[in-house]
Amino acid sequence: MKTIKGPAVFLAQFVDNQPPFNTLDGMCKWASDLGYKGIQIPTWESFLIDLDKAAESQDYCDELKGTINSYGLEITELSTHLQGQLVAVHPAYDIMFDNFAPEALHGKPKERTKWAIETVKKAATASRRLGLKAHATFSGSLLWHTAHPWPQRPAGLVEMGFEELANRWMPILNHFDEEGVDVCYEIHPGEDLHDGDTFERFLEATGNHKRVNILYDPSHFVLQQLDYIAYIDHYHEFIKSFHVKDSEFNPTGKKGAFGGYNDWGDRAGRYRSLGDGQIDFKTIFSKLTQYGCDVWAVMEWECCIKSPEQGAREGAKFIQDHIIEATTKTFDDFAGADIDEQKLKNILGL
Repeated sequence: MKTIKGPAVFLAQFVDNQPPFNTLDGMCKWASDLGYKGIQIPTWESFLIDLDKAAESQDYCDELKGTINSYGLEITELSTHLQGQLVAVHPAYDIMFDNFAPEALHGKPKERTKWAIETVKKAATASRRLGLKAHATFSGSLLWHTAHPWPQRPAGLVEMGFEELANRWMPILNHFDEEGVDVCYEIHPGEDLHDGDTFERFLEATGNHKRVNILYDPSHFVLQQLDYIAYIDHYHEFIKSFHVKDSEFNPTGKKGAFGGYNDWGDRAGRYRSLGDGQIDFKTIFSKLTQYGCDVWAVMEWECCIKSPEQGAREGAKFIQDHIIEATTKTFDDFAGADIDEQKLKNILGL
């Protein structure tokens, strides 16, 4: 068993143009003052990390790590959720996803894909220079528009889609392997890797690449009505990253899993601040601890009701209260006694 590290916080949702959320020092002090021990860094925010420099310069990485450590914080993982998304984009989403790429690449999907692949590879090198063993990202998607298909999917479409997805990721995965870093795909609606079956399809398509792993976030499974506890039983050996995010699912006679095109506050499935939703975090933390998952518990704030400031304040304590100090003893050790081989034979009547 292994004690989960934390609490930590994913900085992406808190970035703002107002202090303290517009500088690295400001965000580090804010997180530290709230009781967080780690930060997950979104690499698309250049004021938090210059990814080009981080991939090229050990001195820069040492300085960055030193700054963060000076606030009593550690880097949990780097995140390329936005850039990873752009590794695989179906043309139907080109216009919307252009916002995740530099303006010079807008309207140029092939060039955008090449940029995304090289950018995620830079994150692998930066992670190694920072002493990190895991990396958080999205898989992107070529097939999501066929999740509930009409007309029906042609035979072979899914297999071809995962083959192409794997082909795009293999150079990245191989580079991560060279750098000694695991790729943790957040299993998420909208991605081709959105549940257990799709994770297995991708794993198979990559030849069971050892760097293919999971960022576990139970909130997305509640919205899919997937058993998020049993998921840990199935895939604990792949869980190398962990987002602590709450959610709820309250279907009515008018709406269910698909949400009726409503805004977040009016959907049946909604993300909530920690402790305000329906997720059984006590069991999740117990399972991850029991299986020895070596992860940081990283709060990701997304709530349609509560403010991010309150969510962040409450989140650090919520996570700390759920972290289990893994025992090194068996509760009935006190009743034990030294036993030799002859005593064992006597107990068995041999």
